[in-house]
Amino acid sequence: MGVMEGNPKKEPMHYGEVIGVWAYIGANNGLISGYEAFVNHAADEDLIKLLKEAVQTMKSEVKELEGLLQENGITPPPALPGRGTANAEDIPAGARFMDPEISAAMSINVGQGMVSISQVMGQCLREDIATMFAKYLKDKIMFGAKLLRMNKDKGWIIPPPHLTSN
Repeated sequence: MGVMEGNPKKEPMHYGEVIGVWAYIGANNGLISGYEAFVNHAADEDLIKLLKEAVQTMKSEVKELEGLLQENGITPPPALPGRGTANAEDIPAGARFMDPEISAAMSINVGQGMVSISQVMGQCLREDIATMFAKYLKDKIMFGAKLLRMNKDKGWIIPPPHLTSN
């Protein structure tokens, strides 16, 4: 039997899978830290709820992927220390991220996350890893839809000019 036959969990991870998983964990760790800081700046309760949901989702992904790397003898990237809590009103206005800025940053991150996830899926040979990332992509798409709806409802999206027909 060849190395790529049978149970995918017994197949070795190739370099592309390793760096894709490792980089995704590192990116999530950075976003977790940033979103925890954003919670301190945000005033809108719906935005805070989405920030906390994103943090929990990313922590769950990180835990699962760290386990995958460790099972394959690879040390995961280090996590950043957790953020303390602060009251948004205690942050001076000029130093505070405003809710539309936070939401815009999250929207950019969701789009970039979908591209990154798709890239890892495209280089996977192991079906189990590709399936994990397919779930992450589905979750990212659903989260992005909630974020888009909130942005529209709050008036935080500035649409580009509309084309007019002559």
